[in-house]
Amino acid sequence: MSQTYKQIQKQIEALQRQAEKLRNQEVEGVVGRIKVAITHYGLTAEQLGFGTGSAKGKLKTPRTNVASKSTGSAKYSDGQGNEWLGRGPRPHWLREALAAGKSLEDFAIASPSSTTSARAAKPAAKRKAKTSYKDPNGNTWSGMGPKPRWLKDALSAGATLDQFVA
Repeated sequence: MSQTYKQIQKQIEALQRQAEKLRNQEVEGVVGRIKVAITHYGLTAEQLGFGTGSAKGKLKTPRTNVASKSTGSAKYSDGQGNEWLGRGPRPHWLREALAAGKSLEDFAIASPSSTTSARAAKPAAKRKAKTSYKDPNGNTWSGMGPKPRWLKDALSAGATLDQFVA
Protein backbone atom coordinates (compact mmCIF):
# COMPACT_ATOMS: atom_id res chain seq x y z
CA MET A 1 0.00 0.00 0.00
CA SER A 2 1.37 3.44 -0.89
CA GLN A 3 1.77 6.26 1.60
CA THR A 4 0.24 9.68 1.22
CA TYR A 5 2.19 12.89 1.01
CA LYS A 6 0.96 13.94 4.46
CA GLN A 7 2.16 10.66 6.06
CA ILE A 8 5.62 11.07 4.57
CA GLN A 9 5.80 14.69 5.80
CA LYS A 10 4.96 13.51 9.34
CA GLN A 11 7.71 10.88 9.12
CA ILE A 12 10.18 13.53 7.96
CA GLU A 13 9.25 15.82 10.89
CA ALA A 14 9.63 12.94 13.35
CA LEU A 15 13.03 12.04 11.90
CA GLN A 16 14.14 15.69 12.04
CA ARG A 17 13.20 15.90 15.73
CA GLN A 18 15.05 12.64 16.38
CA ALA A 19 18.11 13.92 14.47
CA GLU A 20 18.09 17.18 16.46
CA LYS A 21 18.00 15.25 19.76
CA LEU A 22 20.95 13.10 18.66
CA ARG A 23 22.87 16.17 17.50
CA ASN A 24 22.31 17.91 20.85
CA GLN A 25 23.57 14.81 22.69
CA GLU A 26 26.67 14.66 20.51
CA VAL A 27 27.32 18.38 20.98
CA GLU A 28 27.11 17.96 24.76
CA GLY A 29 29.70 15.18 24.57
CA VAL A 30 32.03 17.23 22.37
CA VAL A 31 31.73 20.29 24.61
CA GLY A 32 32.45 18.12 27.64
CA ARG A 33 35.61 16.70 26.04
CA ILE A 34 36.74 20.19 25.05
CA LYS A 35 36.23 21.45 28.61
CA VAL A 36 38.28 18.54 29.97
CA ALA A 37 41.10 19.30 27.50
CA ILE A 38 41.05 23.02 28.35
CA THR A 39 41.29 22.21 32.06
CA HIS A 40 43.95 19.54 31.56
CA TYR A 41 46.24 21.77 29.48
CA GLY A 42 45.41 25.02 31.27
CA LEU A 43 44.45 26.73 28.01
CA THR A 44 43.34 30.36 27.97
CA ALA A 45 40.79 32.06 25.75
CA GLU A 46 43.64 33.95 24.08
CA GLN A 47 45.45 30.70 23.24
CA LEU A 48 42.25 29.41 21.67
CA GLY A 49 41.94 32.53 19.52
CA PHE A 50 39.19 34.17 21.58
CA GLY A 51 41.34 36.75 23.35
CA THR A 52 41.29 40.48 22.87
CA GLY A 53 42.47 41.73 19.53
CA SER A 54 41.31 43.06 16.21
CA ALA A 55 39.74 39.76 15.16
CA LYS A 56 37.43 39.09 18.11
CA GLY A 57 36.02 35.58 18.09
CA LYS A 58 37.97 34.72 14.97
CA LEU A 59 40.66 32.07 14.96
CA LYS A 60 43.86 33.18 13.30
CA THR A 61 45.46 31.01 10.68
CA PRO A 62 48.95 29.75 11.46
CA ARG A 63 50.42 31.84 8.62
CA THR A 64 48.97 35.05 10.09
CA ASN A 65 50.35 34.15 13.52
CA VAL A 66 53.81 33.53 12.11
CA ALA A 67 53.86 36.89 10.36
CA SER A 68 52.63 38.79 13.41
CA LYS A 69 55.17 37.17 15.77
CA SER A 70 58.11 37.99 13.55
CA THR A 71 60.49 40.78 14.55
CA GLY A 72 60.44 42.40 11.07
CA SER A 73 57.72 44.55 9.63
CA ALA A 74 55.46 43.39 6.84
CA LYS A 75 56.31 44.52 3.32
CA TYR A 76 53.11 43.25 1.68
CA SER A 77 49.49 43.28 2.83
CA ASP A 78 46.10 42.70 1.26
CA GLY A 79 44.27 45.04 3.64
CA GLN A 80 42.30 42.13 5.13
CA GLY A 81 44.77 41.19 7.84
CA ASN A 82 47.01 39.01 5.68
CA GLU A 83 50.64 40.11 5.67
CA TRP A 84 53.91 38.82 4.27
CA LEU A 85 57.40 39.95 5.25
CA GLY A 86 58.84 39.29 1.82
CA ARG A 87 60.91 36.36 3.05
CA GLY A 88 60.28 32.67 2.57
CA PRO A 89 57.67 31.18 0.29
CA ARG A 90 54.80 33.39 -0.75
CA PRO A 91 51.63 32.74 1.23
CA HIS A 92 48.55 31.26 -0.42
CA TRP A 93 46.56 34.51 -0.39
CA LEU A 94 49.34 36.29 -2.30
CA ARG A 95 49.92 33.47 -4.80
CA GLU A 96 46.20 33.34 -5.57
CA ALA A 97 46.03 37.12 -6.09
CA LEU A 98 49.09 37.08 -8.36
CA ALA A 99 47.57 34.22 -10.37
CA ALA A 100 44.40 36.32 -10.73
CA GLY A 101 46.40 39.06 -12.45
CA LYS A 102 47.43 41.37 -9.61
CA SER A 103 51.03 42.53 -9.29
CA LEU A 104 53.28 42.36 -6.24
CA GLU A 105 53.41 46.17 -6.16
CA ASP A 106 49.62 46.23 -5.55
CA PHE A 107 50.27 44.74 -2.10
CA ALA A 108 53.40 46.72 -1.17
CA ILE A 109 53.23 48.63 2.11
CA ALA A 110 54.84 52.08 2.29
CA SER A 111 58.19 51.78 4.05
CA PRO A 112 58.26 53.09 7.63
CA SER A 113 60.45 56.00 8.75
CA SER A 114 64.13 55.37 9.40
CA THR A 115 63.71 55.51 13.20
CA THR A 116 61.02 52.87 13.14
CA SER A 117 63.00 50.58 10.85
CA ALA A 118 66.09 50.97 13.06
CA ARG A 119 64.06 49.76 16.04
CA ALA A 120 62.61 46.87 14.08
CA ALA A 121 66.08 45.76 13.00
CA LYS A 122 67.16 45.10 16.59
CA PRO A 123 66.57 41.56 17.77
CA ALA A 124 63.94 41.28 20.47
CA ALA A 125 65.40 40.95 23.95
CA LYS A 126 64.67 37.62 25.59
CA ARG A 127 62.48 37.86 28.64
CA LYS A 128 63.85 36.25 31.73
CA ALA A 129 61.72 34.90 34.50
CA LYS A 130 62.25 36.68 37.80
CA THR A 131 61.72 33.55 39.83
CA SER A 132 61.79 29.83 39.13
CA TYR A 133 59.84 27.20 41.00
CA LYS A 134 60.64 23.61 41.99
CA ASP A 135 58.85 20.90 43.95
CA PRO A 136 60.44 18.10 46.01
CA ASN A 137 59.88 15.63 43.16
CA GLY A 138 62.15 17.61 40.83
CA ASN A 139 59.41 19.24 38.74
CA THR A 140 60.28 22.79 37.72
CA TRP A 141 58.53 25.83 36.25
CA SER A 142 60.29 28.93 34.96
CA GLY A 143 57.49 31.23 36.02
CA MET A 144 56.61 31.97 32.41
CA GLY A 145 53.68 30.57 30.51
CA PRO A 146 50.78 28.67 32.00
CA LYS A 147 51.29 26.98 35.35
CA PRO A 148 52.09 23.27 34.97
CA ARG A 149 49.73 20.61 36.26
CA TRP A 150 51.88 19.67 39.28
CA LEU A 151 51.84 23.28 40.47
CA LYS A 152 48.12 23.76 39.89
CA ASP A 153 47.41 20.59 41.88
CA ALA A 154 49.65 21.69 44.74
CA LEU A 155 48.09 25.17 44.84
CA SER A 156 44.57 23.75 44.84
CA ALA A 157 45.59 21.47 47.73
CA GLY A 158 46.42 24.55 49.82
CA ALA A 159 50.11 25.14 49.12
CA THR A 160 51.39 28.63 48.36
CA LEU A 161 53.59 29.67 45.48
CA ASP A 162 56.27 30.84 47.91
CA GLN A 163 56.79 27.24 49.05
CA PHE A 164 58.15 26.32 45.61
CA VAL A 165 60.57 29.20 45.00
CA ALA A 166 63.87 27.70 43.90
